[in-house]
Amino acid sequence: MPIESRTVRPCAKPNHVISESGEVLPIPHGWELLKPGDAALSRRIKKATHTWTVKEKKGRKVFSRGIWAPAEDIASIRTELENERADPVYQKKLNAGWKRRSEQQTQYVKDFEQTVFEFLDFHSRYQLLARELAARIAAHATPVGSGTVARTQRIPIEQRAEAATIAWMRHQTTAYDNMAIPRIKGQRREVRRMLAKQSQAVLSQYRSGHRVDVQLCPLQAAIRG
Repeated sequence: MPIESRTVRPCAKPNHVISESGEVLPIPHGWELLKPGDAALSRRIKKATHTWTVKEKKGRKVFSRGIWAPAEDIASIRTELENERADPVYQKKLNAGWKRRSEQQTQYVKDFEQTVFEFLDFHSRYQLLARELAARIAAHATPVGSGTVARTQRIPIEQRAEAATIAWMRHQTTAYDNMAIPRIKGQRREVRRMLAKQSQAVLSQYRSGHRVDVQLCPLQAAIRG
């Protein structure tokens, strides 16, 4: 019998969920909810037995609310995984993986910061400012799990750097966060497009090498703050 794996939504009715088609489904007898938190255990359970993965959408984000699966299977797989984790060989392998990922992350932050610096392309007069700005943008955009454009692999790093720079400036040098934007389709996108032009205009001043009034420049204010 093939393993059944389906995605469902939370339901206000206890021990029930809502299917993708909107049908209210009772939780099968003998099942229990595995709460989020142990990714390895979740992966193994999904691979080994029937599961209903509970996901809830709030705004544009989707949150995991756990996995319904046969209680016996959850207990068996959890015990198996705990025994593996108690083995020193497993811990050694885990530590090696953490070290490798940490080194990869450190290198990515450096590469991303340099790419942002190259995108800024400030005049030699403003090289120190460019370095400071690139470092701040990279620190904000690169943390694992941040969900920023810097973490995507779908576009080249050069495009990620440009998008991260414009996003940072939108939040740090404009009134975007305090704007009352009408809930009209496309309105927020249009506001972002307008603010992006403003940010590009600010950047162009530093690229040209013209003297900038540091007391009036929003970028200088953001750096000082």
